[in-house]
Amino acid sequence: MRATLTALLVATTAVLACASSPTAPSPTQTAVGMGAVETGFTPIFNGRDLTGWIGAVEGYEVKDGAIVCKAGQGGTLYTRASYRNFVVRLEFRLTPAGNNGLAIRYPGSGDPAYAGMTELQVLDDTDPKYASLDPRQAHGSAYGMVASTRGHLRPVGEWNAQEVTVTGSMIKVVLNGTTILDTDLATVTTFMADTPHPGRDRTEGHFGLAGHNDPVVFRNIRIRELP
Repeated sequence: MRATLTALLVATTAVLACASSPTAPSPTQTAVGMGAVETGFTPIFNGRDLTGWIGAVEGYEVKDGAIVCKAGQGGTLYTRASYRNFVVRLEFRLTPAGNNGLAIRYPGSGDPAYAGMTELQVLDDTDPKYASLDPRQAHGSAYGMVASTRGHLRPVGEWNAQEVTVTGSMIKVVLNGTTILDTDLATVTTFMADTPHPGRDRTEGHFGLAGHNDPVVFRNIRIRELP
């Protein structure tokens, strides 16, 4: 009898511990990607098809749970939904000299680097092809406006994790755990090639991918809207 009671007590304690464990997902948490659990984030790519995305849908395809820019194609693929302030998290994998971008507050037409608030570069800036790159074109930069800190990309072919926070005119980019851009676009007064960025002050728009012919891959894209 004592052994039975002891076993029952151990089992009950284990159940209670599991229920109160901080690692146990609550009903308000959403599982995304590779088993991660994040409060408040909503997947904007279902891993199967391009439902919820519009624009250059013919320039992309879904393979192995990821969005792939078709070689020699691309264009701006963007969400049906529009966003003001948000945090977006995603993973991407580059090809040698691979070039793509994240369209921020994109209006739905035009070049996202100029018509949108900005295009954040997604680029293998380690490739010799880009030896004379303007710093404002490096990976994570607000294209043509503000340079990021280089040197935090993983080797080509490996997955990188990136987080982008957009609040008002502020943009912050964290790559593989390191902040590589933290800037206020409203303070920018000089532009690459003296080319103006008329969309810089946009307060709302779509989130998208700005493909440039290279088969760059994206997965686990999720977003949390901010006040």
